[in-house]
Amino acid sequence: MNVAIVGIPFDAGASYRPGARFGPAHVRQSSRLLRPYNPAADVSSFEKYQVADAGDIAVNPFDIGEALADIERASRELHERAERVISIGGDHTIALPLLRAMAAKHGPISVVHFDAHLDTWNTYFGARYTHGTPFRRASEEGLIDREGSMHVGVRGPLYSTKDLEDDADLGFEIFSTIELDDIGVKGAIEKIAERVGDRPMYVSVDIDVLDPAHAPGTGTPEAGGLTSRELLAILRSLRQRNFVGADVVEVSPVYDHAEITGIAAAHIIYELLGAM
Repeated sequence: MNVAIVGIPFDAGASYRPGARFGPAHVRQSSRLLRPYNPAADVSSFEKYQVADAGDIAVNPFDIGEALADIERASRELHERAERVISIGGDHTIALPLLRAMAAKHGPISVVHFDAHLDTWNTYFGARYTHGTPFRRASEEGLIDREGSMHVGVRGPLYSTKDLEDDADLGFEIFSTIELDDIGVKGAIEKIAERVGDRPMYVSVDIDVLDPAHAPGTGTPEAGGLTSRELLAILRSLRQRNFVGADVVEVSPVYDHAEITGIAAAHIIYELLGAM
């Protein structure tokens, strides 16, 4: 198949509000109004390509180490049958085993990470594997291309300036919402193109990159985020890159209202699919 879409109902790595394990089912439910032709991208993804819902990966909710191993193993198996995979989380901890599987196939990956947060902290309460640490572990393990990776949409409080220093040492460039205010969506698109070039690119979207007005159903909301329209426009531009895989994470339906967050996530996946 060309693209497999798989759910990963796991949220044992969440540090604040739980519930993202129910994200895959919620996003699927919220996708019912999508139609085959995407006029903005001028593509009929389901007409030209074989796209399959591969169901959910069963993971251990009590043992993070075992869950990460299960996700990596299942992802590797899925990559043997699909050219590309889009994963629906689940919390952001799942990005680490997904990148392990991607790097095994493509080598170090250029990661474009859409998030309100850096997710490059070292530990939470002494735990090394949480939804706030996956990209530090990925960098330490040599999974990412340190010359071609970046965060988009970062904002909000940090623990200290050392967070930014560590993040740069781990190989990430930051494009914040403050910069987006200055140079807009077109500038963001140019920044991503300049940073990524023609490297194999993996896109990881934490739904909290959107402002809580556009995505209230998430575990760690931060004010001042992107609008849905801004994010979809940026994602649409990624069809010009060497796009190898993606995930959309941190949708927590218990905090959602009228499927606002689920609909946003479904449209994000729709644009990622179109860009692929």
